[in-house]
Amino acid sequence: MNRYLVLAVLVAANMATALLVVRDRHEHRLAFVALSKLEKARDDLNIEFGRLQLEQATWAESNRVDQVARSRLGMVFPRTEDIVVLRR
Repeated sequence: MNRYLVLAVLVAANMATALLVVRDRHEHRLAFVALSKLEKARDDLNIEFGRLQLEQATWAESNRVDQVARSRLGMVFPRTEDIVVLRR
């Protein structure tokens, strides 16, 4: 009788362990899918960040700023006689 009880407990423990392994593997798969999506989102954001840095560098280039200042705003460098130096 005692032997059957031990056997039943071992079978039940084995079944419980198997079910826990299946549950953990399923959770691992779900976590891996979530990780893959987050890595893709990170990569997409890194690509977009690179594009934005390139665009910012293009817009901030001194020749471009000078061209826009002259053409759109009508700005020019001051003549020497128009420069006033203030001293304390």
